[in-house]
Amino acid sequence: MNKLSLPIHNGTPRNLATVLLEFLGSMYLAVTLLIALAVASVIGTVLLQNQGYNEYRVRFGDFWFEVFRTLGLYDVYTTGWFLFILGFLVVSTSVCLYRNAPHMLRDMRNYRINAHEKSLRAFHHKSEYLTTRTLPDVQDRLVSFLHDKGYRFRLKQDGDRVLIAAMKGASNRMGYIFTHAAIVIICLGGLIDGNVGLKWKVNTGQVKILHEDMRVDQVPAASRLAPGDSLSFRGNRTIPEGATVNAVLLDIQDGYVLQDLPFAIEVKDFRIEYYPTGQPKSFESDLVIHDDALPQPMERTIAVNHPLLYRGYAIYQASFGDGGSQLDIKAWPLLRHDEPKTLHGEVFGQQELGSAAGPLTVELNDFRMFNINPEEPGAKKKFRNWGPSFNFKLRNVAGEANEYTNYMLPVEREGRLYFMSGVRKSLEDDFRYLRIPADKNNSITRFMTLNQLLRDPVYIQNLVRESAKQTFAHVDASNADMQAKLESSLTTMLGDFARGGLDAIISHVPAGLSQEQMASARSTLVSALRNIVAQVYLEVLRREGVDVSQGVQDAADRQFFEDAFDALSVLPNYASPFYLQLENFKHIEATGLQITRSPGKTLVYTGCVLLILGIFIMFYIRHTRMWFNLRSEPDQTWVLMAAAGNRNSIDFDQAFESLQQEVAHRISTPSQA
Repeated sequence: MNKLSLPIHNGTPRNLATVLLEFLGSMYLAVTLLIALAVASVIGTVLLQNQGYNEYRVRFGDFWFEVFRTLGLYDVYTTGWFLFILGFLVVSTSVCLYRNAPHMLRDMRNYRINAHEKSLRAFHHKSEYLTTRTLPDVQDRLVSFLHDKGYRFRLKQDGDRVLIAAMKGASNRMGYIFTHAAIVIICLGGLIDGNVGLKWKVNTGQVKILHEDMRVDQVPAASRLAPGDSLSFRGNRTIPEGATVNAVLLDIQDGYVLQDLPFAIEVKDFRIEYYPTGQPKSFESDLVIHDDALPQPMERTIAVNHPLLYRGYAIYQASFGDGGSQLDIKAWPLLRHDEPKTLHGEVFGQQELGSAAGPLTVELNDFRMFNINPEEPGAKKKFRNWGPSFNFKLRNVAGEANEYTNYMLPVEREGRLYFMSGVRKSLEDDFRYLRIPADKNNSITRFMTLNQLLRDPVYIQNLVRESAKQTFAHVDASNADMQAKLESSLTTMLGDFARGGLDAIISHVPAGLSQEQMASARSTLVSALRNIVAQVYLEVLRREGVDVSQGVQDAADRQFFEDAFDALSVLPNYASPFYLQLENFKHIEATGLQITRSPGKTLVYTGCVLLILGIFIMFYIRHTRMWFNLRSEPDQTWVLMAAAGNRNSIDFDQAFESLQQEVAHRISTPSQA
């Protein structure tokens, strides 16, 4: 059977293997692959990698999120297509080296001593000389000249003809070999650190990605990796002070797997320093490494940019967070008359809280000692520490939850102090803040007392009856039914306000009125409501011991009412039957460690050194060849000089002109005495 062959130039057949080698080793293919890698690297640099899928969904929307996820842009450097390009580039560049390196190495040792006079005359850089010196004398002078210029040379004598073949800078060829070898080595390092083996196990179902939170001891074996199961990884773990871990979490796609370590890491102490503004200045961790291979535990301190290197693993100080701080919380009822409740919990834990709509679950997610926020909305340069805060979710029996961030201390906004509580339905939403005014004692008590009185049915009934009685004090008693209707209207108004806020009151304005009539009706309803709420506020002040016989005289107390009325008006939109106030806490800090294993980095560093060396050699070492063809003639010697450089540039033109002049001086006819 004939071998498969393909015709090329002049009809010379080539087999398929030869064609394939030429394709794989072509410069066009290598350049195409390098451009593809460059584009992918730009994407990986511009688009923040390895973040949670929810963050990407919020940022790009559902459609583009799915497009980018399908393309693997959230983890570009470990996607199958990126690793395939790397592998293909390794093959292509290796073929280039296989085809060209032997020829280059031979060429470095080949002085081309068999060059003919005819071929030397065809050179662009050439020159001819006639001298009365003898051929041996000229030969010695040219050899001395080549020695002085750093050329290595070979001589060949053929009768009355002598050929001197010289060469300098042959190591320039090594620049090509080094740069191509560097690309191969760097790509191999990238393939190793790309963890192709782990991706293969995930894609074939040998490793199961987890999507739900669970304790480390509950992680199934199918989602655990032994120390030798993955060549390289980059994992994270938040460790509270005093805790010890022997595994890290590896983020993969939209989930994670657990990577076991061959040693255990104990966090002995965590320290953080702050600027006067409250921003973190520096943080470091005191670690203890427990390993059966050690005679005793090893203690080290790590800080940002100062990792611990141990057994091929690098342990970085990456972040810090909460380690399960203990919180004392008071739950103020907002939508009904009731006593506040006390909760004692810890971050990452849950608490049950009963409500009229059924039990609620309080999921404590985070606690922050410092919160650096703009002094005022929209401020870009002035920041202030808002003090401690805690983040939680309030989940109902249907599984629906809102996220809240409550600040422990009142925050100054527009010159007044408020207790701030942010609420949002989902991650893509911005926090909307409820502002509850603080009283003169920087307390939330006055507002909560006012809110409770508004929801006390007995007190409201008495207040409405007294208000209606005063209204009809000078009216004939036969209008008692009008008084009853007024009482009913006021009671309904206050009930609607308590349940639906100011929007519920305005909704009572009848439709079909002109804009002017509607504005007047709204103003009348809001004015009547304010008068009733103002009477409740006066009762709150009386209970505090404030003299209100002449009305509210203090400007701060009057302003408090305005702010309190605004807060009460939007309270139903807060979407929570409770306001959780942080009363006390025990802060437990945790260090955020990033543990990496990247055996391919040694190859990458080696490749980078070779790449720099190769580029330096190619750019700064010129490969130059020179030939001198000597022929003895009667009473004189004829010399043909030819030279070639690997780069035909203006610089070589000038260099050859200088060489011509020096050769002419060396072999010129001696002056007559």
